[in-house]
Amino acid sequence: MSAMQDRMTDTLYGLGWGAVKKLPEPVAAALGRTIADTAWKRRGKGVLRLEANLARVVPDAGPERLAELSRAGMRSYMRYWMESFRLPAWGKERLRRSVDIESIQRLHDGMAGGRGVIMALPHLANWDLAGVWATRALGIPFTTVAERLKPETLYDRFVAYRESLGMEVLPHTGGSAFGTLARRLRDGGLVCLVADRDLSASGTEVKFFGETARMPAGPALLAQQTGALLLPVTLWYDGTVMRGRVHPPVDVPETGTRAEKTSVMTQALADAFATGIADHPEDWHMLQRLWLSDLEDRGETGEPRT
Repeated sequence: MSAMQDRMTDTLYGLGWGAVKKLPEPVAAALGRTIADTAWKRRGKGVLRLEANLARVVPDAGPERLAELSRAGMRSYMRYWMESFRLPAWGKERLRRSVDIESIQRLHDGMAGGRGVIMALPHLANWDLAGVWATRALGIPFTTVAERLKPETLYDRFVAYRESLGMEVLPHTGGSAFGTLARRLRDGGLVCLVADRDLSASGTEVKFFGETARMPAGPALLAQQTGALLLPVTLWYDGTVMRGRVHPPVDVPETGTRAEKTSVMTQALADAFATGIADHPEDWHMLQRLWLSDLEDRGETGEPRT
């Protein structure tokens, strides 16, 4: 049964990449909204988890407001997928019209200084679109890390897709990613990491919307080890445009142990992420368990899942 489900999942994603990008854009957008609304009405695990997460972000929201946010959140999530399926066909001019990032000069200054730059993002809006914009519109290649998906053929599709867009993609598991990322940074390169959900069970605990969560230590550790500039980035949709903000850099503390420095820096990232998520909660695609109290309720200590 598991093998059959894996093959079906891979087939469905394959159809998405093959068919959606051929649809007229208004048709693809309408299809995405229909799929999102259907999933939202079914009130499955992902939708319920999204609402539970949003309840932390907007604590004064009643049931009706949470329902509105989760519906908008599912539409935003499906917009991510519809855009991502179609990104290979987007040219440089289209990308420039579709993305507007505030304070991008912080990235340019860091790259010009030759010290390497780490951009850390939460699951807001479309991080793949931001990546394509960087590689094609700005001409800045970068390295990232991808979770190993099941089935393996689906993971291979994701890697091939992202590499076709100009990204170097490393597997999250296997142990060699950190060393490769460090080498890229020491060579003055750019590393982009989605960093609001720990996949290792060995992340750093932070306070996030008033409760304890765990986030990856990698961005802070890389900055400490390589001297790279660490920049939080948040994204959001604004009509037909995706906007974003490059926040002020997270500096390495002058004193403390490596663990203490990592804790301070990861908390600073969490605070920047929280600012962006609170401003645009409908664009936060967190359909998994994140806070430790939710994981403990399920007896989980590893990767949060629905």
